[in-house]
Amino acid sequence: MSDILKRSISEHATALAKKEYSSVDLTGVFLERIERENSEINAYITVARESALASARESDERRACGEARGALDGIPYAAKDNIAVRGLRLSCASRMLENYVSPYDASVISSLRDAGAVLLGKTNLDEFAMGTGTESSHFGRAKNPLDTDRVSGGSSGGSAAAVAADLCSFALGSDTGGSVRQPAAFCGIIGLRPTYSALSRMGLVGFAPSLDTIGIISRTVGDCATVFRATAKRDPLDSTSAHFPTESLNGALPADIRGKRIALIREVMELDISEGQRIAHSRAADALRELGAEVIEVSVPSLRASYATYYAISSAEASSNLARFDGVRYGMRADDTESLEEMYVKSRSLGFGDEVKRRMMFGALILSGDYKKDIYENALRTRARINAELAEAFSVADLLMLPTSSGYAYRAGEFKDGLFDAHAKDDLLCTLSSLSGLPSISLPCSTVRKLPLGIQLIGRAFEEKTLFDVAAHLQCALN
Repeated sequence: MSDILKRSISEHATALAKKEYSSVDLTGVFLERIERENSEINAYITVARESALASARESDERRACGEARGALDGIPYAAKDNIAVRGLRLSCASRMLENYVSPYDASVISSLRDAGAVLLGKTNLDEFAMGTGTESSHFGRAKNPLDTDRVSGGSSGGSAAAVAADLCSFALGSDTGGSVRQPAAFCGIIGLRPTYSALSRMGLVGFAPSLDTIGIISRTVGDCATVFRATAKRDPLDSTSAHFPTESLNGALPADIRGKRIALIREVMELDISEGQRIAHSRAADALRELGAEVIEVSVPSLRASYATYYAISSAEASSNLARFDGVRYGMRADDTESLEEMYVKSRSLGFGDEVKRRMMFGALILSGDYKKDIYENALRTRARINAELAEAFSVADLLMLPTSSGYAYRAGEFKDGLFDAHAKDDLLCTLSSLSGLPSISLPCSTVRKLPLGIQLIGRAFEEKTLFDVAAHLQCALN
């Protein structure tokens, strides 16, 4: 049955309904593949074999009674290991939480459980979701299935690798500054960052709360839409969540996208982008024109400032957010200490990796003294200016289009001595929608040296329907 692993959610749902195979069969095939391949790819930190098979059996029993819960019932998936799942380890790929087991489910996990989806396990990530290559994980890096010498992207690199390596049907990740879209681009699959507040963040271990969202990684745009429809809802346990009109997603895919206005950002081509990515960007624009869309150009003058703005705000929030991990309230506690201060220092020194420490120290610095006014408050003003520029762009366009990253997946260790360079280069193009809270989707566009290049579309807040419609047509045209 290994040939079925590349099927879409809708294809699996049809096959399950026709009893071509059972959810237990499907789950078992995925688990067998994980057992064979995960030692090489390192996509999973935890595999929940017994609970996955139990959930699959329950799905088959519902289907036998004519009580299937919809398209996701019996479909195996994976979740990034910074999303809480009751009874499973919640490590955030950090020594600080290496042995912590969650006593509750994140709201998105509860929604998928209600829909009948089968959780296979928890995936690898950059420690506390801070990184671009899943190289800062306490459990070792997740490898790109297309070339294991290269990174799978970050911070949701384990989730992207799991989908690309056929180790699950779809996966959940988290996106702060591109952490779903960039790994999806590096692995040649689909990555969605929804509108901020469309999916509940309850149960997501926070990195930068004003930027964090839970995202979806899948093989097709249709699969993304299916999972999004099941998880987008108002959550009373998350004060930042909003009611999403999921009924707006129920219409069929339109026959074409004629009349849609897709804007290219003038400043993008002034950036340090590979020639292959420039060609891919032009190819996607040509495909949109052939589909009947009107391709125009807009200006976002503050684009270059978006990464520095993102880095300052996210580091400040991370410094505050991770202060709770002190060895007393949360996190590992160092042994053999003689004072409270020594215990604090040793616990945090041993518990956190270099990248997390770097960001927390920078965040603490810019929140102190004159730096707060000169850096942090200036970053907030720049964020507001970026939002105003995007609002102006959307006054004439339905969607914006730009590359997902500057090029294809880089080799592991290439930026070991200059991580900021890697972050700035590969996150810059993703931070516009992160700072504005707008929905964005990345899809594979072309390949260079057999490695995929991604293109992303950004939409208006809560207009995921338009995003899915255009992305679905574009995915077919580019394939």
